[in-house]
Amino acid sequence: MGFVLNVLWLLFCGIWMAIGYVLAGIICCVLIITIPFGVAAFRIAGYVLWPFGRTTVEKPDAGAPSCVGNVIWFVFAGWWLALGHIVTSIPLFVSIIGIPFGWANLKMIPISIMPLGREVVSTDEQFGGR
Repeated sequence: MGFVLNVLWLLFCGIWMAIGYVLAGIICCVLIITIPFGVAAFRIAGYVLWPFGRTTVEKPDAGAPSCVGNVIWFVFAGWWLALGHIVTSIPLFVSIIGIPFGWANLKMIPISIMPLGREVVSTDEQFGGR
């Protein structure tokens, strides 16, 4: 079931959001000082491309630098990517069959705003679990 959900996700909105994250990552890597943001953007691009069966958790050792980095990330890239999640979820909500994908898209907004200090891990929970 997870494979089918991931393929449908990929077709409807995953590829577009992953492209957005990859573009943000490339821009961050070109500007040498923001390479850690680029690495985080590439990590999230992989998660956004194939999200079902995985989740994000906070790193226990993330400290004040990740908090400061998240503020910088939000100002330069986070709100654009969160807006992308909102825009791609609207057509999914309009179609009845896309409502679960629209909801999953909105659940990715927190990681698009604050990616530092989080990691992507596999989960055994089914779709809809936290």
